[in-house]
Amino acid sequence: MTKILVATEKAFAKAAIEGIKKITSEAGFETVLLENYTDANDLIKAVADVDALIIRSDKATRQVIEAGKNLKLIVRAGAGYDNIDLVAATEKGIVAMNTPGQNSNAVAELTFGMLVFMARGNFKGVSGTELKGKKIGIHAYGNVGKNVARIAKGFEMIVYAFDPFVPKEVIEKDGILGVNSVEELYSTCHYISLNIPATEKTKNSINLELLSKMPLGATVINTARKEVINEAELKQVFIARPDFKYISDIMPDCHQDLLQFENRYYCTPKKQGAETSEANINAGLAAANQIVKFFKNGDKTFQVNK
Repeated sequence: MTKILVATEKAFAKAAIEGIKKITSEAGFETVLLENYTDANDLIKAVADVDALIIRSDKATRQVIEAGKNLKLIVRAGAGYDNIDLVAATEKGIVAMNTPGQNSNAVAELTFGMLVFMARGNFKGVSGTELKGKKIGIHAYGNVGKNVARIAKGFEMIVYAFDPFVPKEVIEKDGILGVNSVEELYSTCHYISLNIPATEKTKNSINLELLSKMPLGATVINTARKEVINEAELKQVFIARPDFKYISDIMPDCHQDLLQFENRYYCTPKKQGAETSEANINAGLAAANQIVKFFKNGDKTFQVNK
């Protein structure tokens, strides 16, 4: 019998687990749980005899992958997949997948929660700034970016976007102003919604040169990955520009250093982007359905280690 392991340091919602079990059991699969664990060795032990693995922010390291003697598929319940060692998975012939789009509305809504928080002076009773008529730039026009654009239109913001993998003409068909370069995006917009993945090309790419191009009153909202920020240069921007603000739901390594910039820097204690009951359920069910399609039909639609 095909055996599925759901391994989550932050457990899925009860409804998500019930849905996952229903989908997999109807396919004739067995599902086992490893929830709220605190030791990576627990995952290494649990993966030893399973055919597929569902994770959230848990790390599917080389050690975990090599411990999975029967492992054929890893599904990250969410869009980002930098917590999977893709090289190790590929070497072992294991397919790695994500579940794109399932968390996108939740992340986009959080983006605006954080944006309003910063624009209104951290809700400390001081005079703030309205969003209507302000320019917001969407850095990466994927599922999250499209939802950010939709919400931004509701605030009557002027919406720009740049994505090297999405033609400007495609962006403009959605009623968004496309730009020709990332430099143009940052030099044009008061606000930047950062949605890029962490890749070898994007790591440390948000740097002093780029951030210095932003107009007066610049605010960057990062719901992507901390690795895309050049943290040493981020600190330089804070020092050079008293108007610059940065808010994120991924705590940077330089968090303690940035706390001195009171009211201009804020980070949530834990990553919050996908932390809604709806996103939790959607991602879990999508992962289960992808597993069933993979084993029943060989479907690799969402494979990320091609």
